[in-house]
Amino acid sequence: MSTAIVITTIFEPSEAVRRFAALREHQLIVVGDRKTPRTWRCDNARFLPLEEQKALAPELDRRMPLDHYCRKMFGYLYAMREGAGLIVDTDDDNIPKPDFGFPPLEGAFATMPGELGFINVYRYFTAQKIWPRGLPLRCISTQPAFATQLEQSRIGIWQALADEDPDVDAIYRLTDNTPCYFDERAPVVLGEGTLAPFNSQNTLIRRELFPLLYLPTHVTFRFTDILRGLVAQPILWLYGYRLGFTQATVVQKRNPHDYFKDFLSEVPVYQYADEVPQIVAGALRASRSLADNLYEAYAALERHHIVEKRESEVLSAWLEAVRECQHETV
Repeated sequence: MSTAIVITTIFEPSEAVRRFAALREHQLIVVGDRKTPRTWRCDNARFLPLEEQKALAPELDRRMPLDHYCRKMFGYLYAMREGAGLIVDTDDDNIPKPDFGFPPLEGAFATMPGELGFINVYRYFTAQKIWPRGLPLRCISTQPAFATQLEQSRIGIWQALADEDPDVDAIYRLTDNTPCYFDERAPVVLGEGTLAPFNSQNTLIRRELFPLLYLPTHVTFRFTDILRGLVAQPILWLYGYRLGFTQATVVQKRNPHDYFKDFLSEVPVYQYADEVPQIVAGALRASRSLADNLYEAYAALERHHIVEKRESEVLSAWLEAVRECQHETV
């Protein structure tokens, strides 16, 4: 299956972008915004300026703010229209290592037991006290033993880690901020009912699940991809897929951030991370399509005042655009 890598940027091509562009077996798609230099160019990269985004999905464009991370979704749609079977979601500050890649989607993997609730999956890859953005704060200092057994799994999403400055929350950065270099270990898969936050930093998703790439648009910047991942996991289980984590395959040279502003943007993460999977699971029905279940999941989150009413309007435009782009490749 062909693999597309999707990045959004407001900067000239970074080292990470140039390295991704050099991976000839992948198609690099870079999504621009108003702040992106109009002269942006990088060999072997397909750049999507605002006018092409509008042409690709006019209704989604009408509902999508400018100067917004969620415009990355136009890159996903372009990849779908071009027939990608796999999409890698990453950022312009993640430099791929020479061994960049992901494990297979089917196979026998070390698997954690189900029904553990939230776990700190970083502790599987390091003894350092560090946790991923999106982990409920009650879990920071508690960790069940990582007992695994080999099981056959169909992987829906792989999350690969990032060395040096991995995806952590602002509390970690404000109180410690020690760099982390994860151990090289075999990948691990989470059993049904066992959760871990995953993000948009170094993440592979298969074609059957492309609707789950939806980035909620009317939540804070530091909540959007975490919320996406919390919504996705009960839906993965419903259709027989699993979430897996694998060792670091990029080095993050993080773009400048104001950590206190990040903290304020993360407040909804701390408030709602525990609730979201339960709310979503209660809204799902096996008789519905994946797209319909995704819509009902956000409708339930709206009823619980976790997302705004206008979120469903953007989601509807996204799902229609997905149908159109995937239909063009059938």
